[in-house]
Amino acid sequence: MRTNRLTSTLLALTLGLALAACNGATTPGPQPDDGQHGTVLRSSQQRNTSPDVPPADLQALVAGNTDFAFDMYHQIRQTKPGNLFFSPQSISQALAMTWGGARGANATQMAEVLSFTLPADRLHPAFNALDLTLASRGQGAQGMDGGGFRLRLVNAIWGQQGYGFLESFLDLLAVNYDAGLRLLDFCADPDAGRLVINDWVEQQTEGKIKDLLEPGTVTGDTRLVLTNAIYFNAQWKEVFPTENSVDGPFTLLDGSSVTVPTMALYAEYGHAAGAGYQAVELAYDGDELAMLIVLPDAGRFAEVETSLDGAAVSALAASLEQKNLTLTMPKWTVDTKLSVKEQLEGLGMTDAFAPPTADFTGINGGVEPLWISDVIHQAHVLVNEYGTEAAAATAVIMVGGAMPDPLRVDALRPFIYVIRDRPTGTILFVGRILNPAA
Repeated sequence: MRTNRLTSTLLALTLGLALAACNGATTPGPQPDDGQHGTVLRSSQQRNTSPDVPPADLQALVAGNTDFAFDMYHQIRQTKPGNLFFSPQSISQALAMTWGGARGANATQMAEVLSFTLPADRLHPAFNALDLTLASRGQGAQGMDGGGFRLRLVNAIWGQQGYGFLESFLDLLAVNYDAGLRLLDFCADPDAGRLVINDWVEQQTEGKIKDLLEPGTVTGDTRLVLTNAIYFNAQWKEVFPTENSVDGPFTLLDGSSVTVPTMALYAEYGHAAGAGYQAVELAYDGDELAMLIVLPDAGRFAEVETSLDGAAVSALAASLEQKNLTLTMPKWTVDTKLSVKEQLEGLGMTDAFAPPTADFTGINGGVEPLWISDVIHQAHVLVNEYGTEAAAATAVIMVGGAMPDPLRVDALRPFIYVIRDRPTGTILFVGRILNPAA
């Protein structure tokens, strides 16, 4: 890899599993073959590639997703000490597709927790419009590997062959999420179905996520798997020269320090300062995606972290001013894997996790109960001189140049960061670094 190239790869995968008994009516619709990834049952409807979505609806969706992002961040940080990293966009989209089949009080409760403020007939088209907008990013920009910038968003759903999925549900996902139903026989050979899905995931993420579904996660009761993949591959706008990288101290919350690989660059960055913190925004090539770092002052990490929510981060991003500064920060790698069922229940989403309150009759017409047994999230991020490489997966398991400016920012103490789409404000990933050596 050339040192003049700054690289980033961001991936997010979303999976949902609907488990029930091995019976049901035949699913309607044609069944073209898709080779190694199963027979595809396409809705008669095609994706709407030009959705008529008012700007206010898109703004409402992004605002709600951002609120949910920090609701989840605060829930997760309470139960997971140390570094963390996750993709709220992945979780939101997975549960949005699942919400498409929710009904009654269950649907209302899910919408409240997910901060879905639009009615269903406007929310799903808004998700479609946002996906199409994000997919258009990076025209002419560079990727990590000498190829072009990529921000790829892909959906697929996997269902038990012969099961009674409602045509209206398949239409909803086809029109708004471009998701065709791929038929597998979970009842006869659940592990074969698991391997097919894992192979698809690996291909969509260019080999970055392997063996996502562990043995035993897909069983003979599996009825539906919803998958969403986000793949981001971009070069930093400004590369950190490797000759500037040294081992240096990073101050921990308790005042002690660890020695970590540290990189530095003098360049123009978005910068803001507030009560108890500084913020720096690092743009990726093309100026459309960026990483926003919130660096609390020494001794004020908990205060600043607790104050962060969707509105605060949006206001912070809007207050950035371009300044020449020297930025010093560590290289880091973080891996996170956890169930977020407890966090979702803590936010008030309880009905979806148990019958009889779980109402997903919009998926199967009520031929049998369906409910969510768990929501598993796994994420990985690597940050160095070349950029960012990140992967995330969610499984919703259902049963059933000038002279240097004096300004300097040393991100050498704990900080919070987000990776966001600048024009829409969409937050793709959220994380924090307490100890880059951990």
